Amino acid sequence: MDYKKSNAPTNTVTRDMQDFRDKTGNVYESIAIIGKRANQISVEIKEELKKKLDEFSSSSDNLEEVFENREQIEISRYYERLPKPTLLAAQEFADDEVYYRNPLKENKVAEEL
Repeated sequence: MDYKKSNAPTNTVTRDMQDFRDKTGNVYESIAIIGKRANQISVEIKEELKKKLDEFSSSSDNLEEVFENREQIEISRYYERLPKPTLLAAQEFADDEVYYRNPLKENKVAEEL
């Protein structure tokens, strides 16, 4: 997913917990889903940032080169301005863009049949 084009807020937003409960039937299950998705997003963003910053690394960096690399600083600032992974995950969950399933619930339904 392209996180740069997400409509997720960059600041903390108060949300109605009942909206989260309505989707899964349990607030805690919804929060667990959002938390797991936030971890996935965090790893994706971190890997993308690392790839971009690795382009600037060299084996003979000296202290002066590190402070003078404006492109590297701009890339870092850009990623700092992105919404936090938890806000992105909460927005995806609210927009029904997250696929989730609970194998325990599926097993209970199968046993009842």
